[in-house]
This record gives sequence, structure tokens and C-alpha cells, in this order.
Amino acid sequence: MNKIKCECGHVNPEGTVLCEACGKPIEGNQHIDGNDKTKLLNMRYDGSARRSQTYKKSIIDKIWNFFSSVKVGVWLIVLTLIASAIGTIFPQEQYIPANAVSRDPAIYYESTYGIFGQIYYQLGFYDLYSSWWYMLLVALIGISLVICSIDRFVPLYKALKTQKAKRHETFLNRQRLYSQSENITDDEKQQIIDSLKKQHYKVRNEKGHILAEKGRFSRWGPYVNHIGLIIVLIAAILRMTTPMYIDEYMWLREGEQQVIPGTHGEYYAENKNFILETYDKDNERFKEAIKKEGVVAKNFETELVIYKEKAESVTGAEPKLEKIKEDSIKLNHPLKFGGYTLYQAGYQKNEFTSMSFKIHETDDPDETALGTFTIDLTEPKSEYNLDNGFRIEIDQYYPEYYMDNGEPRSESKYARNPAFVFFIYPPNSDEPEVSFVGIRKNIDATGENDYKLGLQDFELRDVSGITVRRDYTLPLFVIGAIIFMIGVIQGMYWHHRRIWIHPKKGSLLMAAHTNKNWHGVKSDIETSIANTNVKMVKDQQELPD
Repeated sequence: MNKIKCECGHVNPEGTVLCEACGKPIEGNQHIDGNDKTKLLNMRYDGSARRSQTYKKSIIDKIWNFFSSVKVGVWLIVLTLIASAIGTIFPQEQYIPANAVSRDPAIYYESTYGIFGQIYYQLGFYDLYSSWWYMLLVALIGISLVICSIDRFVPLYKALKTQKAKRHETFLNRQRLYSQSENITDDEKQQIIDSLKKQHYKVRNEKGHILAEKGRFSRWGPYVNHIGLIIVLIAAILRMTTPMYIDEYMWLREGEQQVIPGTHGEYYAENKNFILETYDKDNERFKEAIKKEGVVAKNFETELVIYKEKAESVTGAEPKLEKIKEDSIKLNHPLKFGGYTLYQAGYQKNEFTSMSFKIHETDDPDETALGTFTIDLTEPKSEYNLDNGFRIEIDQYYPEYYMDNGEPRSESKYARNPAFVFFIYPPNSDEPEVSFVGIRKNIDATGENDYKLGLQDFELRDVSGITVRRDYTLPLFVIGAIIFMIGVIQGMYWHHRRIWIHPKKGSLLMAAHTNKNWHGVKSDIETSIANTNVKMVKDQQELPD
């Protein structure tokens, strides 16, 4: 890197605008309107050399320079905001309603939102916030923040840390606030210094040259902001990793015990009972909703027992469990354990657990039962042998039956609308009769069956929809937000003010600079020079060209 030697003898890095020692302009110091090089100095970053303006040859330099650009950072944020907005047009995959016709995204978006929903799904916006490219955008914003901050913070820190009280005369007379006074005595000068100290300025004296400074810490406000934002972005990325964030959904049936998803088999939940309370039909507040929906839930809750697998459990064998908690969960009253939280999120009424069928002759008007059998819908057998010699085979089982283009399909594996294709083998016969049987459906496939199956009885149970969450990223979000707000307050309510006093052959030069609130620093100077012959500084930005 080329070095630039100032007339004061100090050697500055390439890209330095103002000499690090005396402040004399080196290059590119123009008036705010960008035309007159004899006017105000560009005091941004105190004229220090930034890496992005110095190194421009290697691929690392080019990458650094790309991400150090504020414009690049703004565009990354804009693209991320646009993508985030698109992700809110339709519900994300995890928010597909539990009672939707189908929770399969490929079916749900097209059936619910038509052609726009289909396009939304095909473009991958249904799972936007977990997509690799969205995470890449967030990561690039973080990289941009880090590089932008380092590129500006390091040289600014060095410039402010090593700044001298004695400055080149050009540095002073090209500050925005400047004045030159004649015949100023040492007592008047000392009076100004004492007044500045009373106003909490830190005063340095270098061979009669004075630098009065306060509020320097406010300059770091934007970088504190960046630290807070970076922590928030890290939390957002970690939120996509299972160890740090879990958001699962489980259906737990009454009397059923199953492993809690996301806990890696460590915890189990048992549904002891599901309770549903509804509003009366004559309730005035929900009269219209009850008329439209039939029932409106007042409260629904699940009595849960939480178990933890014991350490001595043998892999592959039935796990040994110990009860650790028993409680009810309902809306806004979750159950917490071991860093996990269970929320009551939904329910399904009247899911079939078993169905009993009888077999009778097709022509028998009394439908006298020749035999009966019961199917456990949680574990249906493939074949049932009756005492009278009949043999029933289940050829097809549709737990949640629906028709799709004339073909029977099952919406899910849960027995909400069960239907069967049965093969009925009469005694001493190897030729089966085929029947399709479901709720209010009994179809003779050939129209020539001698025997018919009829639904005799059934058992129902309720199903509780439970959301399982664990969030270790929330403290990071809180810490990041607090740090961000500290940076906002730091930069908004305090201002970095500097006043230079330069003796010159019987006269006194005074200049001042602040990053914000020029009226405030003018007021400080006016207070300090009261009852002296020092002229009030003039705002050179307001002077006519």
C-alpha cells in the first residue's frame, strides 16, 4: 500500500483524506455542494483511510468492497423485506389449518387459493422462512453489517484516539463553525477553558493549542446498533436449527400415549381426557356463529401426563418411563417442562376407534346376523375368521375416505371417515364376494353378492391437537433488541462535540464540529466566550459563495 507523507512529517495510509496528525487536507476535500475545494472539509470518519477505499486488487478486496457498500446493504434489506412480504400473502406450510380439507401443501394451496395458490406453492413460497435462499439473504445482510461496521469503525476509532489538539490552520478555517479574534489575552483564553470544563468538556492543552471534546461515545451508537442487529440475525438463523428452535404439531388421542415430537424420544405424553365446552344455542353473542357452524367452542382442554424415559432403558425394548408432570392445557394456559412448552392448538371430535360389522344374506329383509366381527382401527387385521366358517379379508382400507377423479383415496392415516374393500369368503368357498363398505355406503361391486356386510356398532374418541415448542433463541432476540435500543439512544440523545482553540500571533482561531445538533455546540461556545473579546463563531455553510 502506498503511503502519503504530509508536510508535517506524518506518514498517512493511502486513502487518507485528512492528515492523521495535523488534519491538513490531502485529497478529495470539497464543499458540501461538491464544487468548491476551498470551502468546508469532509469530516466523515474524520478523513481516515478505509480499507474499502485502499485495497482494490485481490478477490478478497473486491468482496470486501462489495459488502462494505451501504447501497449493497440497503438492497439486501429491501430484497429480504419484499420476500418476507410475499411470504405473508398466504399462510406458511406450518400454519395450514388442522381442519383443512388437506394439509398436503401441494393440494391445500391449489384447492384453497386457486391458480395463485398453485403458483405460490410451485415457487416455494409456502415454506419461505426455512428456504435456503431466504436464509442466505439473512446471512448476507449479517455479513454486510459486519464488514460495513469494521470498515468504518476501525479507522474512525484510530483517528479519534490519536487526534491531536494542535491542528493545521487550514483544518480550522475550513470547519463549518469558525471565527478569528484579535488581541485576546491569556486570561480570556483561560476563562473560555474553565467555562468549557464546567460544561463537561474534556480539555487537552498541547503547547497552547486546545481541544475541548465531549460526547465521543455517541459516535459508536450506529455500531452498537449493528451489533444488536447482528445478534438478532444470528438468532433468526439459529431459529432454523432444531437444537435451538422446535415448532412441531402432534395429534394425541384420548387414552393414547406417544413420544413428543422434537424431543428425540426423551419425553412422552398421554392424553387422559379431552374436554370440550360449547356455548348454548340461545347465546345472543354467538347466535349467528352457532347457526352457521352448529357449535362454537367455549373451552377445550386436554388432561395430560408427561413422562420421561429412564436412563436405564434398553435400546429397542419397551421404554421405561417415569411420570414427571400432570396438568391440563387449554388456550393461553400451556404446560412447560424441560425447556419445552405444549400448547392446546386444536381438536378433532368423533374419530373412530373401532367398528363392528355383521354379515347377513342379501335377500334377508330382517338382516339376521350370520356372524359378527370387530375391527380395531388403530391396528386393523388383514383377515377375520368367523365361527360359522365365513372368512373376511380387508383388501383396501381408507381411514379418511374421499373420491379423487372416480378413484377412492385417503386424506390421512387417521380414521375420520373409514371405508373398506372387503373380500367375503363363504364357508367352503375359495371364490370371494367383493363389497365396498363405509359410513352410509354399502356397495355390491358385482351386483350378484349373496351376502352383505352391515355396520352394527362403532366407538369414537376425541383427538387433541397440540403444538410443541422449544425456543432457545428468544433470549438472543431480547439481548439483540436491547443492544439495538441502547445504540439508538446513544446516538440520538448525545452528540460528539469538538472545539479547537488555536493561538496565532496575537490572534485566536476558534473552530468547532459536531456530528449532530449544531445549535447545541453554538450555544456551548456562546456560553464559554461570554464577557470576553472572542468573536462568536460563524456558520460558514450559511455564508454566501
